[in-house]
Amino acid sequence: MAQTDVFPKAKLRVLIADDFQETRRSVRLMLSMNPDVLVVAIAKDGQEAVDLASEHHPDLVVLDINMPKKNGLEAYGEISQTAPDTGCIIITGQGETELLGDAMTLGAHEYLLKPFTIEELNEAVNRVAETLRGKRQKQAEAEQLYKRSEVYLKQKAEEYAKTRRSDAEAVGIFEQLAE
Repeated sequence: MAQTDVFPKAKLRVLIADDFQETRRSVRLMLSMNPDVLVVAIAKDGQEAVDLASEHHPDLVVLDINMPKKNGLEAYGEISQTAPDTGCIIITGQGETELLGDAMTLGAHEYLLKPFTIEELNEAVNRVAETLRGKRQKQAEAEQLYKRSEVYLKQKAEEYAKTRRSDAEAVGIFEQLAE
């Protein structure tokens, strides 16, 4: 039996945050060239990124590290608390390795140094999209298995209740359903 993909390739919803207008504009234009991407929000600082993320629920955030109010790492930390499956690409003009480590520790998926090309950005976006699709596919499969097992347990429980079965196996089924 062939398995179909439960996640058709939908557009990836992206939020961009950078304190420089030119960078926000450039990233938006670069992403507009990717037919699989939809930019849903643009923020000028880290706090606005957090606020817009809770409003627009992006799949991916592209965050500059150095921004006013909250830096990109702080913003992603907050975003990932409420939406842990949000992907993240950190962008920066700094090449400090401790920032790279901090970003990856927080769960950022990619890290790009400015200036970057449209190809570099879109390759990073595509890698994050694949990671998110794989993760969501596994979550859906796990949910399906759980529902199937719950359905199975309910069927067995009904069968055992009708026959007034009370042996150890039947009691185990009833206990599992009670949980």
